[in-house]
Amino acid sequence: MENDRLLSQKEVVAWTGMSPAWFEISRFKGTGIPYVKIGRSIRYKTSEVQRWIESHVVVTAT
Repeated sequence: MENDRLLSQKEVVAWTGMSPAWFEISRFKGTGIPYVKIGRSIRYKTSEVQRWIESHVVVTAT
């Protein structure tokens, strides 16, 4: 994505409602939302966060 904003963990925590601990554990395990590491900073692309959310949609029968 051309204008794919990089979000901090704090911003993604607020967006997803997941805990900071969940993000740290998922990075350690190599699961969860793909991220970018720049020096010591961890950032998440908005498109990756949106893709991750969409991959967890559960469709229920009506």
